[in-house]
Amino acid sequence: MSEPLVFHFEVDVSDFTSAGTASVTVKKNLRQLGLPSDVIRKLSIAMYEGEINMVIHAEGGTADVIVTEEYIDIILKDHGPGIPDVDLAMQEGYSTATAQIHSLGFGAGMGLPNMKRYSDEMKIDTELGVGTTVTMRIWIR
Repeated sequence: MSEPLVFHFEVDVSDFTSAGTASVTVKKNLRQLGLPSDVIRKLSIAMYEGEINMVIHAEGGTADVIVTEEYIDIILKDHGPGIPDVDLAMQEGYSTATAQIHSLGFGAGMGLPNMKRYSDEMKIDTELGVGTTVTMRIWIR
């Protein structure tokens, strides 16, 4: 693959039925490319958690995946409220999800921690009232 392969997805607000569609689609395409299963697993988990976070906490957003021979970048961008305290949000179990979200089985406070755990590099750019961009990189070894 000489040129990067790019996937772009729109993540709909409050649409739990289609949340995860992007990560499943990318997973399928990466399998067809013959990428290592551990890389695909890491990407699937990190990206799914990001999609769910955008549905729960933001007003939807976009998910871009860039696949090169050396790494895969996942760029999740929303126009939600932003993250007031990134350090607090990174703590396992911390959640600002509503009771309604919890009743649906989401909002356990593992989204950002799992995104970090299953990516090799992660950067969060957030601005209150503007939105958040999470960039994750998974190295192909």
